[in-house]
Amino acid sequence: MTATKTKTSNATHATRSGSKSGRKAARTAARPADAIKLLKADHKEVKTWFKQYEDLEDNAEKQVLADKICLALIVHTQIEEEIYYPATREAIDDDDLLDEAEVEHAGAKQLIAEIRSMKAGDQLFDAKVTVLGEYINHHVEEEESEMFPESRDTDLDLKALGEKMAARKAELMKQTK
Repeated sequence: MTATKTKTSNATHATRSGSKSGRKAARTAARPADAIKLLKADHKEVKTWFKQYEDLEDNAEKQVLADKICLALIVHTQIEEEIYYPATREAIDDDDLLDEAEVEHAGAKQLIAEIRSMKAGDQLFDAKVTVLGEYINHHVEEEESEMFPESRDTDLDLKALGEKMAARKAELMKQTK
């Protein structure tokens, strides 16, 4: 009986201590990121894809990755425009910054529409994807160095905003599949 009890106790202890990182990952996954962390994660992902695109030579692979980039940017800009920008506009006193961001979104959307109407291998396809990447890098730099810090300095509930944005993003991604 003592051996069984000790064995069970050791197994329980091993499970608890062995899954500490697993429990932390589960808590992190269950707890949505705040709005800024969510947007920064999107930025990082898309920047990685643009970098990968530069190294591709096969048109089929380019097409798949360009489509992936365009879809991610469409969803990202939509959640920013529907949720993050309006909340931020109310919270910070910097209409010029938000106006510029919206104009940059319009320019990006135009390039996305052009890329989506083309096929990899078409004349200017690579150039348009490259310019979109440069455009997005500029936009991301402004958001991350100016807008996000200004948002953090307000009383915006970034956690609640992040939850709303994550739910909307999931809904949009589901609609596109």
